[in-house]
Amino acid sequence: MSMKAAALAIVLAACSGSAANRRPSPFRDACGSGEYWTGTACATRVEVATKLAASKEALEVPEIETATTALAAVRAAGPLSHDANISLWEQLGIAAAFVDKIDEARAAFTQLLALDPGHFLSYELSPKATRVFEQVRNEQRERGAPAVEVNWANGQRVGAPVPIDITVVSDPLDFLHAATVFVRTRGETRWRATDVPLGKVGSDHQIVLPSVIATKPLSLELYVRAYDKAGNEVFGWADASRPREIPLRYDPPRPWWQKWWVITIAGAVAVAGTGAIVYGVTREPGSLVSGTVDVVDE
Repeated sequence: MSMKAAALAIVLAACSGSAANRRPSPFRDACGSGEYWTGTACATRVEVATKLAASKEALEVPEIETATTALAAVRAAGPLSHDANISLWEQLGIAAAFVDKIDEARAAFTQLLALDPGHFLSYELSPKATRVFEQVRNEQRERGAPAVEVNWANGQRVGAPVPIDITVVSDPLDFLHAATVFVRTRGETRWRATDVPLGKVGSDHQIVLPSVIATKPLSLELYVRAYDKAGNEVFGWADASRPREIPLRYDPPRPWWQKWWVITIAGAVAVAGTGAIVYGVTREPGSLVSGTVDVVDE
């Protein structure tokens, strides 16, 4: 193989390796409001707001049996949104505390505070509920709350894929099972989504956002939702109304003769040419032969 061909092969190999390492993650259209992803398609969530409202009214009487029946129906309704999940565990804890089922109340309030660490109960409730809740909240401060970190490198640019690292930082109840990352270009109305399995605390997962083609700087917006094994929403990082932003700088294209692969090939060709000249100077026979001639008279 000539030196010129070898240089071209090296350039192509470097390009293909870089592309392979930054292959975009598979993205799909995000499900709409009131829907959830089954793993193959979007499905409509079972409406539970009416049952949660009926349970809340029953607890104000209180009619514990009526509330408990409504809450059992909510639990069986299938994957719940984050807000519905919070309301469910709050009311389960209150219902259990009202009938002195302290262990059940503590377990429910533990789930509640894992879902919403800053949650508080109305002090108009019976001390039976608020006393247990405050005890669990004090314990929760020491135990910590579930947490997921989402990170990316500074200096992202238009036209290049964007690697995102997702790390499980804390999961005291072991319910961070999977996550969905939602992304769009700022100004768009449609979200795209990709799904990520989560593991134990300290586990790290990477996704790659596809490159965006544009002729000016722009930003990507993103947020994350995490789910337990049953598909209930249990953690949120930012949200659709207040997403995080990744700024993308725009670098105007360089003239073709200034691109790195042209310079690399040109340099390799120059090296090859220099080698040929050196070889010619040092190895090729000269046109003159040095030596001495002796003339002998006869």
